Amino acid sequence: MASTGADLTVDSDKWQAARLIPTSGINGAEEQERRATSALLAVLVAVREFGRTLLHPLGAPAGHIDTFIEVPFELDGKTFYPDGVIRVSRGQRQWTALVEVKTANNQLKPEQVEAYLDVAKNQGFDALVTISNEIPPAPGVHPTTVDKRKLRKVQLHHVPWIEVLAESFKQREHRGVADPDQAWVLGELIRYLEHPKSGAMAFEDMGPAWVSTREAVRAGTLRAGDKGAAEVVARFDALLRYAGLRLGQRLGADVNLVLSRKEAADPALRADALRSELVERGTLTGTLRIPNTAADLTIVADLRANQIACHSDLDAPREGRPRTRVNWLVRQLREAEPTLRIEAFAMHSRGAGTAELLGAVRENPDILVADPSKELRSLRVTRLTQMGIKRGAGRGSFIDSVLDGIDDFYGGVLQNLKEWTPPAPKLPSAPRLADESESAAPSSAGSSVPRSDGPPQVEFV
Repeated sequence: MASTGADLTVDSDKWQAARLIPTSGINGAEEQERRATSALLAVLVAVREFGRTLLHPLGAPAGHIDTFIEVPFELDGKTFYPDGVIRVSRGQRQWTALVEVKTANNQLKPEQVEAYLDVAKNQGFDALVTISNEIPPAPGVHPTTVDKRKLRKVQLHHVPWIEVLAESFKQREHRGVADPDQAWVLGELIRYLEHPKSGAMAFEDMGPAWVSTREAVRAGTLRAGDKGAAEVVARFDALLRYAGLRLGQRLGADVNLVLSRKEAADPALRADALRSELVERGTLTGTLRIPNTAADLTIVADLRANQIACHSDLDAPREGRPRTRVNWLVRQLREAEPTLRIEAFAMHSRGAGTAELLGAVRENPDILVADPSKELRSLRVTRLTQMGIKRGAGRGSFIDSVLDGIDDFYGGVLQNLKEWTPPAPKLPSAPRLADESESAAPSSAGSSVPRSDGPPQVEFV
């Protein structure tokens, strides 16, 4: 006798949903890399907006995208199998790049990268694009050192997996995808890359030199030539780049590590300066620039004091008494925690400014005004938190203490701040003729109408 639907009890909540890019069945690094490569290259073709967003910074034109995986190439009697090939066509122009992918903790090998550069040159291709979990300390820097002579004809680009994920998310959630089906496909790629089995990992390790370098800093024995110092410095900048990509993914904005022009042209200058700072002061400092915010977000990791300080500097208003200028900032921090530190810096003053906690400044703004005769130049807001000491990610780690400090400062302070803007200039009142003044005079007290030359002006104190 056939069973009816009413006789069956089915708990569909426990069923595994069918996915366009499944994570089940991934066994080993080779299968992980093959599936990640195929998924990414297929979505570059399927979602036009995403393909253009990811490939344009690499030099590709806006055009038709074709992608291939594991294409064999012959060179000097050997057969090479790069993970993929990307070809973008626009009219008569073609841009072609080889793709090499690593997942999980697997790192790019110099000899393999150089071999693929030779293959690309031999084929007349434009570029080699590498993708891995390695995050270089600065944009445009490749994590693998190769013979620069091999870069004369072929460009070498690197895209961390976190950047692929961040760009995917920003395109889908913030910039938008015109076709609903394409938006769903991009969502499937995001879901896949966020899964632990995909091998697209978060930043999870400060490196083997972290513990010994941290202890040397606290003991005052660290030297600029120590190998561990260079490694920790590079990891710190990589962490800040990861933090910027992570925050930008959530905001739908491009959050970048701030570098001077010289540092951007020569990343070694930034590394040298940061290493000297670590040796001399025991601190690591970096700054993130977030679009449309009132100021940059600076992070200072103090390895001696075990503190993470996040701060922003705002130009003080250019009019009003010093007390008025302090209150301009305090009013913007109505919902902020009273333990924030507020500092005021006077014009033409080279020394340190005055500093007090926000709670005390709310009660008495004059506490920050050391000399009422001097104008305030700038105001700084700082949030201090405990620094984690573990090298890996997780509770009590340095990585999480930096990421949490950035998120909390941005969400609780920086996103609520606005730059000071001067008020619009007022037109002067037009002079009145004597007869107009007399005719406009009220005939009696009961019929008088108050005259107003504009909205009332209130001075905030």
